Amino acid sequence: MTSEPILSVRDLGVAFPDRGGWKSVVRNVSFDIAPCETVAIVGESGSGKSVTSLALMRLLQEGASRTEGTAIMGGRDLLTIPEREMRDVRGNEIAMIFQEPMTSLNPVFTIGRQISEVLIRHRGMDKAAARAETVRTLEKVRIPNAAARFHAYPHEFSGGMRQRVMIAMALASRPKLLIADEPTTALDVTIQGEILDLIKTLQDEEGMSVLFITHDMGVVAEIADRTLVMFRGEVVEEGPTGTIFQSGKQPYTRALLASVPRLGSMNGEAAPRRFSVVDAASGIAAEGRPLSSAIGPAGSPILSVRNLTTRFPIRSGFFSRQTGAIHAVENVSFDLRAGETLAIVGESGCGKSTTGRSVIRLVEPTAGTIQLDGYDVRALPPADLRRMRLSAQMIFQDPYASLNPRMSVGETVAEPFLAHQLGTKAAARAMTADLLARVGLGAEAMDRYPHEFSGGQRQRIAIARALSLKPKVIVADEAVSALDVSIKVQVCNLLLDLQEEMGLAYLFISHDMAVVERMSHRVAVMYLGEIVEIGPREAIFENPQHAYTRKLMAAVPILDPTRRQMKRLTNTDELKSPYRPIGYQAPKRNYIEVSPGHLVQCD
Repeated sequence: MTSEPILSVRDLGVAFPDRGGWKSVVRNVSFDIAPCETVAIVGESGSGKSVTSLALMRLLQEGASRTEGTAIMGGRDLLTIPEREMRDVRGNEIAMIFQEPMTSLNPVFTIGRQISEVLIRHRGMDKAAARAETVRTLEKVRIPNAAARFHAYPHEFSGGMRQRVMIAMALASRPKLLIADEPTTALDVTIQGEILDLIKTLQDEEGMSVLFITHDMGVVAEIADRTLVMFRGEVVEEGPTGTIFQSGKQPYTRALLASVPRLGSMNGEAAPRRFSVVDAASGIAAEGRPLSSAIGPAGSPILSVRNLTTRFPIRSGFFSRQTGAIHAVENVSFDLRAGETLAIVGESGCGKSTTGRSVIRLVEPTAGTIQLDGYDVRALPPADLRRMRLSAQMIFQDPYASLNPRMSVGETVAEPFLAHQLGTKAAARAMTADLLARVGLGAEAMDRYPHEFSGGQRQRIAIARALSLKPKVIVADEAVSALDVSIKVQVCNLLLDLQEEMGLAYLFISHDMAVVERMSHRVAVMYLGEIVEIGPREAIFENPQHAYTRKLMAAVPILDPTRRQMKRLTNTDELKSPYRPIGYQAPKRNYIEVSPGHLVQCD
């Protein structure tokens, strides 16, 4: 590396208006990025890491923010050059990948047009040359059949493929610096691995520098040469990634590292174990204790699913005739007992969320039987379906989308109780105060609104609402996937505490293998709508038999900076399509029992 940095930031500060004054959210941030170097900024939500990147790109709204300090690149201060000159820098010398590609891609334009626009604007190409270069760039980021997909729209791509399109757009003008702001946070673990490998490969090929912003310490270990740790708007520690991981000096750094769930930490243990809780001030971790039992009480299952099949028709043509169907769930069977957690894992599109929604008839199954707490779920008329949902509730991935922003927290939690006429308004208010206390918020939260709470607190509100009907089964659909690591730990421990206290059964849907290992009694692995492996948690994690199960586990980031140059995944194809033509008959699958209760699909 040369001594001259690509970007030199000194004393960067950002403030936003607050009650007639200015509130500082980033203070005295300084760092350099050398050619071909990857620098990671790590910290939890609210630490100021994303605001730092937006300030460097001059993407904060003028008048609604105040920025100070210097950011020198190529002899120019990016914070003071004219806006017209800065537009030439953006997308040309510095490119940025955002966390959610669907908010960054224009849904009414094809992806080919959106990438070509960058080439025409910054490199002066004509349309034909821009098209050829766009196809080449899409091939570079491993988009299959890139020429044919030039005319595809963003909604026609999977989440991982859309993120690759964003990377292609960022790389189209061959920038000197790539800023990647949480580019893998909401992605499945295998797709996350592919994106990390892709960034490393393209960095080697193009010789660019990378500023990688994340809260995932496992990702940092695998991609960063140097790391900056941010806490409450300030850099509290920086240095080579290996040094930070092996001998971090700040308590907050040690707390972040200790909070990361680690695959393999449950080897030899039968019962789920609470996560370690780390004090950010001291960095000391309190080891989580195991649940009182390895499995739920013996007896009949509270939920029994047999040959569940859910398909969504595809129609086309002038008369909207059905031409095929998406086989989202195909012949899925499992049992769930009181006090037990069955985790369903797999990539996006594998059918795990549709399975959970089918069980409580948020979507209508096509075939199969569902017995839930004495109810034949598929045969229930609307009135009985409402009563059945006293026994089963759902927690969704995004609590902000599932909470009504116009209702106070107290109204939100009490609403199911009152809708089912389980008591008076006074009783509902008392019940709400008790539940909010149980989930760690307190009765004072009742009169506030969802936007006044953090993501983790909103998820606690969603859990309280799900508990208001005293259900026996809770379907948790990616309930902790988008949370910061320390908040994720708190919410997972809360779910475990409530399970032990109330005997709850969880259908825990997730793609986070390290969390699943800690939370579950049994695990079902889904691929293309089918269960390919199911069994006790220790059998699945310590002796995985199916190739797809092993692939999921191999993709989990590990807290080992020596793995930075390792490429873990060679298969970067998209998940195969679950679309089937009319008349398709699903083949009968065969399973072998490799150990008690551990079944593996052998087709």
